[in-house]
Amino acid sequence: MKLSQFRYNLPQELIASEPKEHRDESRLMVLHRDTQKIEHRSFKDILDYFDDGDVFILNNTKVFPALLEGEKEKTGAKIKVFLLRELNRETRLWDVLVDPARKIRIGNKLYFGDDDALVAEVIDNTTSRGRTLRFLFDGPYESFKETITNLGKTPIPEEIQQIRGIKPEDDERYQTIYAKHEGAVAAPTAGLHFSRELLKRLEIKGIEFGEVTLHVGLGNFREIDVEDLSKHKTDSEEMYVSEATAKKVNAAKDSRRKICAVGTTSMKAIESATTIAGKLKPYDGWTNKFIFPPYEFNVASSMITNFHLPMSSMLMMVSAFGGYDFVMKAYKEAVKEKYRFFTYGDAMLII
Repeated sequence: MKLSQFRYNLPQELIASEPKEHRDESRLMVLHRDTQKIEHRSFKDILDYFDDGDVFILNNTKVFPALLEGEKEKTGAKIKVFLLRELNRETRLWDVLVDPARKIRIGNKLYFGDDDALVAEVIDNTTSRGRTLRFLFDGPYESFKETITNLGKTPIPEEIQQIRGIKPEDDERYQTIYAKHEGAVAAPTAGLHFSRELLKRLEIKGIEFGEVTLHVGLGNFREIDVEDLSKHKTDSEEMYVSEATAKKVNAAKDSRRKICAVGTTSMKAIESATTIAGKLKPYDGWTNKFIFPPYEFNVASSMITNFHLPMSSMLMMVSAFGGYDFVMKAYKEAVKEKYRFFTYGDAMLII
């Protein structure tokens, strides 16, 4: 398939700039693949589509405050640093993006916070925008991470920042309620719709939860710049699937129970950890899997997802799962019905 096939008209005003007051009050569009029927519901109605013994797969990654604002030595030029990945804990090495990149050279020192609480030295140019920084910090690792947490901001997507900037409530709302393992630079947004009350109601109904960890990277938001999708290369993301989750999911599959991937990142994780027989296996490593139509899914029989931007890799995965024509028809209807799109927007259930 071609990149241009995933272009559609999205009015700017449909990009949600604020989360709903209550997480589980978003709208829910339900796509029935067998009948090609589309329903319009509320997210709380998700209960109506699942039964005792079904399994939801949740990505329990936690977003860390990865956006640092500082100054360059001597000139005092304002610099933004986006922490992507910790390369070495002992030597405080980090893979980062810097903006504006053209002003940063190897050997430059960058200062962050009042009284220069944090200092970093540029030691490598990895790409046109990417750099490797060494943080010059003498204290213990815990103090170093605490300093970064205090100075850093929640890295919400640029599209939302352009509308209204970063707000304090993002620290809580740009995080799922089941987030546990810190390491993501972006939230697994389908999970933002779950409230504690809704999870409890699902649990009472007998639905089980299997957790995976996939630390969402910036690659999900990079523009795809090749028309032939088979030539697109994605960034690697760290992921983990426990033996307990694999057993729970495989038992449900053997019993012909529904298995629902909550979000494209959960789907990517389980599709990166399957056996030839289509079973889920324990996994501890990295994935750069890129899913676009046509693709045969191995594990999940349903998925929950948000409404994604045109020509995004997430839209491509959803189209592979729901069927390209059906999903693009649903997106046209979502625009017509004024659904809210992107990170803080409404949800879609494909069954």
